[in-house]
Amino acid sequence: MSEKRKGYPSDVSDEEWSFCVSYLTLMKEDAPQREHSLRAVFNALRYLVRVGGAWRMLPNDLPPWAAVQQQTQRWLRAGCFEAMAHDLRAVLRMALERKADPSAVILDSRTVQSTPESGARAGFDGHKKRKGSKVHIAVDTLGHLLALAVTPAEAAAQQGIELVVVKHHQAKRGFVLLPRRWVVERSFAWSARFRRLARDYERLATTFAGYHWLAFATLMLGTLFAKS
Repeated sequence: MSEKRKGYPSDVSDEEWSFCVSYLTLMKEDAPQREHSLRAVFNALRYLVRVGGAWRMLPNDLPPWAAVQQQTQRWLRAGCFEAMAHDLRAVLRMALERKADPSAVILDSRTVQSTPESGARAGFDGHKKRKGSKVHIAVDTLGHLLALAVTPAEAAAQQGIELVVVKHHQAKRGFVLLPRRWVVERSFAWSARFRRLARDYERLATTFAGYHWLAFATLMLGTLFAKS
């Protein structure tokens, strides 16, 4: 058995939980089939995504891994984390006196190394010389997630699309700042704080995508309630 946690910061605060609970309650909290509180299950999932590790390595002061995994799949199928992230983004934008819906987006992608679990859908990224999944994201000018898709690396070839990579020395000489490119690169850096996202450990692309939505929702929750 793994050791108990000692006040790990992935635990949701009272203020954060008051925002999250309505998105996560798919049935009544006191439903007879519920054995563990939603808040405890949510803390367990946040812990897993933040620190990485296998399901069976969840600390023993959290609900059983099987219960957390089952509830996680219900949340993912219902799009709970995506809905939460979209509303958090709107709230944060309006708090800065911006429109809830952005007028500009920045897009980029990164190749995430495959594992035995995700290998069946992994593709080969000829530019990065890496086999894995491609995570494509669109963010607003604040770096908040707008859209996300997970595909095999270089899957465009299967759709009849030819990708031409411009070599670095052909593209520029010296240092050239690419406008707004740093915003989406920063968003990828934010997601890299969540170790479960360091590699593609998931059998389903939808699960891997859902964990990204959870990660960005977690980051935005921290921003929102740090300001309050």
